Amino acid sequence: MLNFVFRRLLSAIPTLLILIGLAFVLIRVAPGGPFDGEKQLAPEIEANLRAAYHLDEPLYKQFGRYLVNLAHGDFGPSFQYRDFSVTELIRSGFPVSLRLGGLAMLLALIVGITAGSFAALRQNSAADYSVMATTMIGISIPNFVIAPLLILVFAVGLRWLPAGGLGDGSVRHLILPVIALALPQIAYIARLMRGSMIEVLRSPFIRTARAQGLSTGRIIVLHALKPALLPVVSYLGPATAAVITGSVVIEQIFGIPGLGRYFVQGALNRDYTLVMGVVVFYGTLIIVFNFFVDLLYGWLDPRVRL
Repeated sequence: MLNFVFRRLLSAIPTLLILIGLAFVLIRVAPGGPFDGEKQLAPEIEANLRAAYHLDEPLYKQFGRYLVNLAHGDFGPSFQYRDFSVTELIRSGFPVSLRLGGLAMLLALIVGITAGSFAALRQNSAADYSVMATTMIGISIPNFVIAPLLILVFAVGLRWLPAGGLGDGSVRHLILPVIALALPQIAYIARLMRGSMIEVLRSPFIRTARAQGLSTGRIIVLHALKPALLPVVSYLGPATAAVITGSVVIEQIFGIPGLGRYFVQGALNRDYTLVMGVVVFYGTLIIVFNFFVDLLYGWLDPRVRL
C-alpha cells in the first residue's frame, strides 16, 4: 500500500508543474496587461510599475521567481486589490466556495446513488425510464442555464428563497446555488450507479446470497453496494473538479463572495498573480482530491494496488 501511495505522489508533482507552466505562459500571451485601463498611464509610470512587479524581466526569470515564491507559500501581491495579497484573498474566499461545493457534492452523492440504485432494482420499468429521462435532462442543461431558471421560479415567481447573496449565512441563501451546482452531478452519478448496480446484481456471488435466503435489502447493503460504488468513486475526482470550476460561474450568478468572484475579476482585469494563484490553488485541490480517490479505490478494490 505504501508503494501505491508513493507512486501516486510522484505522479502528482510533474502534473502540478505542467499546470503552473501552462497557466503562467497562457495568461501572459493573452492580449492586454495588468496596468491597462480606461485612462492610459504615462510611459515612465508604467515602466516603474512593471519594474516594481518584475514584469520587465525575461519570462524565464519571472517564472523562476514565481516558483521560488510559490515554494514558500507566497502567491504574490494582487495587481487589482492593492491592499491585499493573493494569499489573503484566497483565505477569505475559499471557505465560502468550499462550503458551497461540499454541500453540492454531498447532495449529488446522496440523491445520485439513491436514484441509481432505485432505477437498477426496477430495470426496464416505468420508474427506471423516468429516472433515466430526468438524468438526461440534468446532463443536457448546463448549470449556468439552470441557475437563472431556479432564480426565476423560486425567488422571483414564488418568492420562497432569496435570489442571491449570502445574507446572514443561513441555509436559505445556499439552497438555490447548491441545487444548481449539484443537479448535473446527480444525473451523472445516478446513471453510473444504475449501470454498475445492474452488473453487480447479475454476478454469481449475488445469486449465491439470494440462494441462501437473504433479503433484497441485506443483499444490496452488505454485498452489492460496495462493488457497485467503484465507478462512482472513480468519477469523484472529475466530479469534484467540475463542482469547483462550476462554482466560479454559480458564485458570479448568485453574487456569492467566494473564490470564483476573485477569479472572474482577476481574469477581466488581467491580474496575473490573482489568476495564477486561483489556478494553482484549484489545481492543487483537484490533484489532492484525485489522490484520495485513488486511495479509496485501492481500498475498495485491492487489485488496483498491483
